[in-house]
Amino acid sequence: MVQETATQRLSRLLTMVPWLMNRQGVDIVEAARELGVSQEQIVDDLQLLFVCGTPGHYPDDLIEASWEGGRVHIGNAEEIARPLRLGRDEALALIVALRALTTTPGVGAQDAIERALAKLEKAAGEAGSAAAAQVSVSLEVGEVEHQRLEQIREALAGPRRLHLRHYNPTRDETTERDVDPMRVLSLEGRWYLEGWCHRVEDVRLFRLDRIEELDLLDQDGTPPPQARPRERGGSAFQSGPGDVLVELELAPSAAWVAENFPMESVERREDGSLRVTLLATDVAWVRRLVWRLGGAATVLAPHELAEEVRSGAAQALESYRVD
Repeated sequence: MVQETATQRLSRLLTMVPWLMNRQGVDIVEAARELGVSQEQIVDDLQLLFVCGTPGHYPDDLIEASWEGGRVHIGNAEEIARPLRLGRDEALALIVALRALTTTPGVGAQDAIERALAKLEKAAGEAGSAAAAQVSVSLEVGEVEHQRLEQIREALAGPRRLHLRHYNPTRDETTERDVDPMRVLSLEGRWYLEGWCHRVEDVRLFRLDRIEELDLLDQDGTPPPQARPRERGGSAFQSGPGDVLVELELAPSAAWVAENFPMESVERREDGSLRVTLLATDVAWVRRLVWRLGGAATVLAPHELAEEVRSGAAQALESYRVD
């Protein structure tokens, strides 16, 4: 069973409340079917709604939920049941974002985007549309990335599987993979392909400028049911259950490491040195980083990694010795 994220559940609850408010006494079986979840999940959601409400924490502030006899009733939730209305700034932000999407190569569903944009512009009026037109959004795409985006868009429309050669700087290796494309993401100023990788049997991100070759295959590219897209966020790095927590001592000359890699914690000293912790999917790149720093970094934990760094450094020094 795929674990549901908090974002996914919140989205369902916000949809469920107005739906139930307009169907008082609906049978719980019908509610589960229409909302696409199990009856057990409906009951679990109702139990959560029962302790939710507006600030104040008094009984009259909480949502009323009952499902006795298999009939669902919701009360004291009028605020949530009302249609959401965008403020002027929110509408302008959406208009600008949608206009940027219409000019971005590799983004599908252009018809839907243009329809949504037309509705927003009409609702915002002439003043709102004019204000949005004064804002320019530029998502830089190189020539090679543009070509890759067009290929991915064609693959998504199929859907068709992709075969690619991808360079991984962390391991300093190039691998060939078959990937079922899911979507294209722009993270931290870079374009990524997100898809189901058949080499590792899991969802992976591939930076477009590191894809050396990309070919469309005459195979169905529909991702399997267990392929779940990553949570939207600003970072391309996401931790996993197999990651290793690494603790480093950094000299002042190596302080730049804390600014260029995702850190779990950073402790700064008065002398400019740092004590940092980070999560590493593969500790090989940490070993290379410490060797590269040439004594400006010390591995404090885990002990096995510290021994690997010490042993590798000793072997390198031994090769320079002359009889």
